[in-house]
Amino acid sequence: MSNLAISPAVITKVLPNSIAAEVGFEAGDALVAINHQKPRDLIDYQFLCADEVLALEVLDAQGKTHTVEIEKEVDEDLGLEFATALFDGLIQCNNRCPFCFIDQQPPGKRQSLYLKDDDYRLSFLYASYLTLTNLTAKEWERIAQMRLSPLYVSVHATEPEIRIRLLKNPRAGQILEHCRWFQEQRLQIHAQVVVCPGINDGSHLEQTLLDLAQFHSGEVPAVASVAVVPVGLTRFRPPDDELIPVTPEKALEVIAQVQTLQKQFRQCLKTNFAWLADEWFLIAGVELPPASHYEDYPQLGNGVGSIRQFLKQFQAMAKKKLPRQVSPPRKITWVVGNAVEKAFEPIQRQLSQTKGLEVNLVALSSDYWGQKISVTGLLTGKDLLQGLGDRDLGDRLLLPSIMIKHDDNRFLDDLTVEELAAQLNTPVLTVNGIEEIINACIQ
Repeated sequence: MSNLAISPAVITKVLPNSIAAEVGFEAGDALVAINHQKPRDLIDYQFLCADEVLALEVLDAQGKTHTVEIEKEVDEDLGLEFATALFDGLIQCNNRCPFCFIDQQPPGKRQSLYLKDDDYRLSFLYASYLTLTNLTAKEWERIAQMRLSPLYVSVHATEPEIRIRLLKNPRAGQILEHCRWFQEQRLQIHAQVVVCPGINDGSHLEQTLLDLAQFHSGEVPAVASVAVVPVGLTRFRPPDDELIPVTPEKALEVIAQVQTLQKQFRQCLKTNFAWLADEWFLIAGVELPPASHYEDYPQLGNGVGSIRQFLKQFQAMAKKKLPRQVSPPRKITWVVGNAVEKAFEPIQRQLSQTKGLEVNLVALSSDYWGQKISVTGLLTGKDLLQGLGDRDLGDRLLLPSIMIKHDDNRFLDDLTVEELAAQLNTPVLTVNGIEEIINACIQ
């Protein structure tokens, strides 16, 4: 499983009015065992809790051990949240992909930024991508026994020599065998292909998509979908790598290639199957496909259709929530990455049609990462200070929460939201989703 021993699961939150709250659990307590079994991770915890009678071994914040007995409905949740989903440590990556974002960061930042996750449990729980190159026989057996499906797999290429070249791992050439294993077990994966020009593009990309499409058959297709994503590069990447950035010309080429294959897939598989990330269209400077193109958005987490979905949801929400007028009048600055500037301009215009509301959309690139075209989530505090320092920001600054560490107020360069607000001398609001954007503008 992991080289680390199983540690007690530290509780960070007890949900109000839950079973755990009634029993008296507190943040800081730690769960040691459930019915005499130590959970390795959140998957074990959920499985072991699916019982009517539980005997919980608990270590309280003072270091004392208690046994708590609980009777409940089989599917009733205890109401506990934990510091981590993995109680026996993270399974880290053993590949050396030159395009790995972890290796494209500057040294000296917080340690968590350098952890290379290749853990099938996080893939199952949170749809993070893994390569399948470091699983032991016991872990394959656990995936099958516990029906951990779907998993999210970074394929990149199905030709063994190309995938080995990309992952720099001799075990990487087994990907088609792994797909056959999922097919035999009637389990599913969602795949992604990060396209690196000159390595796995062109005929190699076509071969990869056609190979994976062979596993989209039967009642439970082993490969449910594939996302095709452009490689992202920063100025901190290793100097001896062989990567080149995606140009607008290359983006147009890949769009045409994949769209041709999509026509074939729709005829034989009744689905597009292979999906182009929104970034391809933004880099190429061409119109995104219509919302109807994306079916049930199977690769939304990879940025496939996320902009169309966002625009569609905004229109519906704006009809309900946007007033004709706000008082007192206000001026707001909304910051995004310049990759989405054109796509989000209709939203900015519609917000500004409200009388008394002026919303200015500021689209920035990331000098920190050395990128001319940047997605919103990679903008750092330094980029914001550099791009906003001499502007009239109005009454408040709106920042998408995707810029911020999920459990902290830090940008990727460790500057905090509070430090940014103080240096810009402007209130800063982080917003997550359409409703929060609208509320931040009108309230």
